[in-house]
Amino acid sequence: MKQYIVDAFAEELFSGNPAAVLPCKKMPSSEMMQKIAIENNYSETAFVVKRSPGQYDLKWFTPGGEIDLCGHATLGTSFVIDNFVDKGVEEMHFHTLSGELIVKKEAAGYTMNFPVGKIKPIPITESILEASSHLATEAYYDGGDMVAIVSSSEELKNFKPDAELIKKLDGLGFILTAKSEEDRFDFVSRCFYPKLELLEDPVTGRAHTYLTPIWTEKLGKKVMTAKQISKRGGVMTVRQDGDRVYLTGHVQLFMEGDIPFDL
Repeated sequence: MKQYIVDAFAEELFSGNPAAVLPCKKMPSSEMMQKIAIENNYSETAFVVKRSPGQYDLKWFTPGGEIDLCGHATLGTSFVIDNFVDKGVEEMHFHTLSGELIVKKEAAGYTMNFPVGKIKPIPITESILEASSHLATEAYYDGGDMVAIVSSSEELKNFKPDAELIKKLDGLGFILTAKSEEDRFDFVSRCFYPKLELLEDPVTGRAHTYLTPIWTEKLGKKVMTAKQISKRGGVMTVRQDGDRVYLTGHVQLFMEGDIPFDL
């Protein structure tokens, strides 16, 4: 069967966040999906099954386990569906653990329609300060990923994560973010998921479901350009409409190959 390796939220190849995408005849067992994700060793491996034109079942696995929402692997899956499974499809409906996710093909890229991440201000604890190297000035959490605001993008760029300190925090991931000091971008971020055997994720759609409402309120802007300042780096356009977040990005194909399974 075919497996595709793509770079999501990438303006050029070898940037953005790589993901493996496997179009399957039926959804494999969780054990098999986990083994393939470990073998791939990408932050995400996506498994997609076509129900009918425009309708698909989608699951995401990290090397550390299945997760309920992944942006970059959804974006990458949309590219694979559009180019190799249902060529030219304009709108894709993915049925996932997070409900139905809709992706539309547009001139500016693929736009994902995701639920807003639940987030609320919380007190800054000593654990948050330690995990952020005492950079955190505000913190947000409501059961998903934890977010901390830092004072400058330069401080964020130079931050050195400690996996053990981050693992002690509540939440699946730890997201650090700052107002951008570059005119082209509105805000920047870095995202850490050591609980999923992933210290730093290159570009994270999931994280921007939390970041978009925070920066929409802070900056008073409806449409923003976000940059994740990981080593690979990645860019997306974000906007919020009620309880939905729209994330737009590009995808680059790195590899199409065969794997010795018929799933």
